[in-house]
Amino acid sequence: QVQLGESGGGLVQAGGSLRLTCTAAGCTFRTDAMSWFRQAPGKERVFVAYITWRSSTYYADSVKGRFTISRDNAKNTVYLQMNSLKPDDTAVYYCNAGGGTIAGPYWGQGTQVTVSS
Repeated sequence: QVQLGESGGGLVQAGGSLRLTCTAAGCTFRTDAMSWFRQAPGKERVFVAYITWRSSTYYADSVKGRFTISRDNAKNTVYLQMNSLKPDDTAVYYCNAGGGTIAGPYWGQGTQVTVSS
């Protein structure tokens, strides 16, 4: 059974930074692409970033240059470093395994990120 657990969300002022962490269990982490998605209130869940097992990365245009996705295969962990945060980045952020820009079948429970203006 695949389990994903996110942490690191919180409240931050515009221009600030947060780092999200997702730890995976029960999956072939080392060969899976890992992604982050987000869902703002009243909106659909959308792609943010993904990283392949070889650490190639891809970002949504809205976060390019501000967010960085990385992974530590030894720890079965993927990170999302978020800098220069904007109020529009406010959302629940979800970790996803086994997909890419299109979500794979496994989701974490989500972590809330709130950016105040």
